[in-house]
Amino acid sequence: MLATPYPREVMVQPQQRFHLHTLGCPKNQVDSDKIAGTLIDDGLVPTEDVSSANLVVVNTCAFIEEAREESINAVLQLEQERMPGSRIVITGCLAERYGEELAEALPEVDHVAGFGVPVNLSQKPGGLSVEAEAQAPQFDLLNLRRPAASLPWAYVKIAEGCDRACGFCAIPSFRGPQKSREVDSILREVDDLSIREAVLVAQDLASYGSDLGRRGSIVSLVNAVRERVERVRLLYLYPSDLSDELIEAILASGLPYFDLSLQHVTRSHLRRMRRWGDGGKFLERIRRIRGLCPEAVFRSNFIVGYPGETEDDQAELVSWLQEAQLDWCGFFTYSREDGTYAANLEEQISEELMRERHAELSEIQDVITADRRDRLVGQKIEVLIDVPGVGRSHREAPEIDGIVKVPSILKPGEIYDVVVTRAEGPDLEAVLAEMS
Repeated sequence: MLATPYPREVMVQPQQRFHLHTLGCPKNQVDSDKIAGTLIDDGLVPTEDVSSANLVVVNTCAFIEEAREESINAVLQLEQERMPGSRIVITGCLAERYGEELAEALPEVDHVAGFGVPVNLSQKPGGLSVEAEAQAPQFDLLNLRRPAASLPWAYVKIAEGCDRACGFCAIPSFRGPQKSREVDSILREVDDLSIREAVLVAQDLASYGSDLGRRGSIVSLVNAVRERVERVRLLYLYPSDLSDELIEAILASGLPYFDLSLQHVTRSHLRRMRRWGDGGKFLERIRRIRGLCPEAVFRSNFIVGYPGETEDDQAELVSWLQEAQLDWCGFFTYSREDGTYAANLEEQISEELMRERHAELSEIQDVITADRRDRLVGQKIEVLIDVPGVGRSHREAPEIDGIVKVPSILKPGEIYDVVVTRAEGPDLEAVLAEMS
């Protein structure tokens, strides 16, 4: 009788984990979602615990100096927290713009992956060599699939890059010219996300399709997305491309929310910025929209201290803010960026003066925002519940505006009518309408 052999031991490889840390704007968040999708497809499992991750990915921002410092600090902190033997990878804007410098300055990092370079666990010959990066297989980050959304809303990037030449902005130098996605690709992503609110983003949203010879196609895209979700929100609209047709599409989208990239209001100063428009044109358009829809909400961003900015420019912006009564505003001190038109301009503004002007504008807008929120007390509004206890009406873009605090029993992903009971700064408190 033959002896029964011992069963052969099966070697089971432990599951590989990845931690993904994202900095910067919503467009970076979309990129991170797509990077996560590729890693999940490769068999890796996401984890919030850096110390248990085999792969740590930092998706960086390089828009201004402050963002670059934040990105570097995040890399150094995560490097300290990662487990022994894990790999840490830098990707995103900082990697694309300063790849060689990062490789030399951060020997702690295992891999620097610019745009179009896969992020994975494979070892690359030559370590951080830029030549090795050139050998890496290319992939189309813009059109990669992404996992279903964990929230009832999601950012959807519809284009990459920018064709404009604003004096302060270096984005075209590392994101490249505008590259719009095909409509079918966008709609498939919206379907796959299983969301109720799609937040469309791009460097130059309103110019979507212009590189494909389809200028103005943002209107048909908004209408197509609206057929799939209850809410469509648009972020970052260049004011010259806010056509009547686009206004009508936004008002019909379920979310009369207008995020206008104005940057300043003085005509001469805007020309120094290489920007279109002036305060009068902006006010005219805002008033027209409010005439069509009194519930319309407006957000904008302004740069403080761009070279050549005078006291008169500041005074005109202060007056304009008080007249415009925007719901939300962001103010950013000018950052001198290498390679931009403004980098070598004379009449650079001191840091101290920029901070003073920033503080003045922020204080004025805080009062305006609080007042506009106070007016909502006692009103019935419709909110989408993001997570237990937190909802948003059409007035609040996710992550950048205030929130509506609601009873925790309201189900995430559902839409309810609530009555506002209290306003506290940018936030509201509300109860279910049928209970008020």
